[in-house]
Amino acid sequence: MFKNAKWIWYKETGDVNSYGEFFGEFNSCGNEMLRLSCDGDYTLFINGKYVSSNQYGDFEHYKSVDEIDISEYAVNGTNRLALIVWHFGKDTQRYKKYKAGVIFELTDKNGICLSSDKHILSRQSVTYVSGFEREITSQLGFSYKYDATNEDLWTQGHVSSFSNSVEINKNCTFVPRPNKRLCLGEFVSASEIYNQGNARVFDLGREYVGLLSFKLTSPCVDKINISYGEYLENGFVKRIIHSRDFSIDYVARAGEQAHTSYMLRFACRYIQIECNEDTVINEIGIIPQYYPTKEKQFECSEAIDTEIYSACLNTLKLCMMEHYVDCPWREQCLYAFDSRNQMLSGYYAFDGGNFEYAKSNLLLMSKDLRNDGLLSICYPCGIDLTIPSFSLHYITAIKEYIEHSGDTGIIKEVDFKLREILSTFLNNCKDGVICTFTNSCHWNFYDWSPLLDGYIPDEEKGQADAMASLLTLLALKAYKKICKLCSLPFELEEKINSLALNIKKQFYSYEKNAILIRGEAIELANALSVLADVTTYEESKKICELLTQGDLISCSLSMKCFIYDALLKTDKEKYKDFILSDIRRNYTPMLVTGTVWETVIGKEDFGGAGSLCHGWSSMPIYYFNIIKDN
Repeated sequence: MFKNAKWIWYKETGDVNSYGEFFGEFNSCGNEMLRLSCDGDYTLFINGKYVSSNQYGDFEHYKSVDEIDISEYAVNGTNRLALIVWHFGKDTQRYKKYKAGVIFELTDKNGICLSSDKHILSRQSVTYVSGFEREITSQLGFSYKYDATNEDLWTQGHVSSFSNSVEINKNCTFVPRPNKRLCLGEFVSASEIYNQGNARVFDLGREYVGLLSFKLTSPCVDKINISYGEYLENGFVKRIIHSRDFSIDYVARAGEQAHTSYMLRFACRYIQIECNEDTVINEIGIIPQYYPTKEKQFECSEAIDTEIYSACLNTLKLCMMEHYVDCPWREQCLYAFDSRNQMLSGYYAFDGGNFEYAKSNLLLMSKDLRNDGLLSICYPCGIDLTIPSFSLHYITAIKEYIEHSGDTGIIKEVDFKLREILSTFLNNCKDGVICTFTNSCHWNFYDWSPLLDGYIPDEEKGQADAMASLLTLLALKAYKKICKLCSLPFELEEKINSLALNIKKQFYSYEKNAILIRGEAIELANALSVLADVTTYEESKKICELLTQGDLISCSLSMKCFIYDALLKTDKEKYKDFILSDIRRNYTPMLVTGTVWETVIGKEDFGGAGSLCHGWSSMPIYYFNIIKDN
């Protein structure tokens, strides 16, 4: 991937939340192509003009390289390449900490014309404040502070304060970026809707995901706080929600100035600026970022269904960045279950099924390395935390990808991971069924509903668990289908049979005609029992009646897909109208935002942190297509 380039940094070691600036010159010969990778994120300028940003989140053993055509930015004679690199330096759920560094190599039609090595000039950034450790959320990691009073036009060649770089030893296995780079849309200006003293609130009209950009005129040096969110509370953006802080700091210099946040992605409808009363905000808004797709034309027979479909599609697109995003405002993480829903929706929403993008996410998950044989909570993840059940949903996601795309070749790269996951669960048995996991890093979560949220008494840890057993059984059946599609031997048939028998023996109540968890009948567990063929057809029909009568402990919005699947499997014609009606009941209140929510409660959920734009809720796209009553 690189012939002469070396990993470099502006000093021997990288600090937590630090920023490096790197500068080099080259002569243009035409057809310039830059290969680039870094730890963290980057912003690239050529001759002072912004070109690209946003490193693909990855691992050092699966290190993504961007290939960027910069020909349109190059001029005859001397050209200037400038890079800002943001080294996070602290493990989060979307970043695994490695050594700070950047590596790049620029070629033209005559060969290599610039490579990263000790001769590249560099320094610690004088505008982005290194060591500023405000955390947005535990998932997203750091915010930033920018000091415009120190701007010195270094991207245009004013580099008297720079020194030679330090070559860094990093051992990486490089791969081409596995999916397309994000596109930028036209700037969306926010309208001022409230002005009180030094606080000004702006409205984008709907939620956008992208780069914060603004122009302002300040009469003096002004310390400005800019916060953002999906909704207002008492007319203002709710900046602080528990330990979360949705804001950046900007130090304005006197006079006119402009700033764009190229590396920290914002997801919001509302923006609030707290600044000097005499500071003039000339414009503020978002430059939308989006993954290049083309959606299929789709119209439902019912107008309300078309509106719901549109809101789901809008959410689905907002939740596709370098990886699948579950909630662009609050988390921007790749979860195995959330992304499974997004992939399945995308197969129907986009021309060509968007298979390349789905595959890139599935492959990245397979590169996750843990000692317990499970998948981490997100990818790339630096935190020792896993939701075991989501590893099982990953197997289902692989099966669905192969079924829809016909790409059986993926099994060569993921089969070891599928086998590892299944082995981990099958070895965690007691009396023939699967048990909960016991370590503090294991969050035994199944759903945001009573008894399934993972918060179980200590005495029940390591005990037989109906949900883990049912999902393992479904994963075994999914793997059996994968083996059939890929012409591989399947050697776990006896495990399927014995697990199904033991689940029914231990958890099924003939008196209540339901699977019980701690003596309670729960929608999700019983839907899974139907899907996994634990119950007979007659028993499944009775369970489906219970699922439609509201007598069981209900599941959250994200898990409705299993309820619908169980109903469709048992009697599609009988239950399709119920499913459409249930979708309308749950989703119609969301149409006011034009996006679909994390839960039906909306923003009041999770102590006021409920997301109004959440990828796992896009599943009506799938059901409107497969029911075909449109």
